[in-house]
Amino acid sequence: MTGTVNGVGAEGADLARLYAEGAAGSAPAYQRVKDLVVEQITRGRWSEGDALPSESQFVESLGLSRMTINRALRELSTQGVLRRVMGVGTFVAPRKGSSALAEIHDIADEVRRRDHRHRAEVVFLREETAGPDISGQFGLDPRRAVFRSRVVHFEDDVPIQLEDRYVDPRFAPGYLDQDFTRRTLFTFLSEAAPLGRGEHIVEAVLPSAEEAEILGIAPSEPCLLIHRRTWSQDALVSIARLLHPGSRYRLQGTFDQH
Repeated sequence: MTGTVNGVGAEGADLARLYAEGAAGSAPAYQRVKDLVVEQITRGRWSEGDALPSESQFVESLGLSRMTINRALRELSTQGVLRRVMGVGTFVAPRKGSSALAEIHDIADEVRRRDHRHRAEVVFLREETAGPDISGQFGLDPRRAVFRSRVVHFEDDVPIQLEDRYVDPRFAPGYLDQDFTRRTLFTFLSEAAPLGRGEHIVEAVLPSAEEAEILGIAPSEPCLLIHRRTWSQDALVSIARLLHPGSRYRLQGTFDQH
């Protein structure tokens, strides 16, 4: 059982001591709280996935206002250091996933390469009339239905990607019969219509209310949106919208100049 010191838990007393030791500088209080949290994570006091003390515990331990504590934790969450779950608590965030900007990979493989666990949940899998824009890109009559799927990808039970994809039915027979919780869309399409080339367009966006709820993030959290189109034998096969919480994902690339 954790002991108490003047009503403050032993952990809180230790945090208060550490905060006081570092409080001599001119940085504002919220920044010193941020520095304290990051230092404790770096030193291994809190590891990936560990719960931090509540805002109330920080307030009581450090003698600071709730506004100051809230700002510090909120900013660390925005920066991807912490993960805040409404009604549950604040946790040390997983290391950001990363994907090569100029390449197309299976997200399940990316997660496994980081020694983490991938799983997927299918929001829907259906046939629908997509309208002139999507149908026009596929070269289909606008009245003709296409396949559409929406799948959430998780890394160790944390949602890192919302995949919304349209597929030309001519290149993906059996699409609607697949179980995309057992194998990814990427794997299926690689077999049905081997990738010839791809295109990425990347932008920063805010999620819709529905997307924020699915991803378990605040509607104000910036997201990384990848528009992806893939071709097989010069025919456009797939149009995807891949949405990632900005605090949980990044793109990276390596370039050689000759």
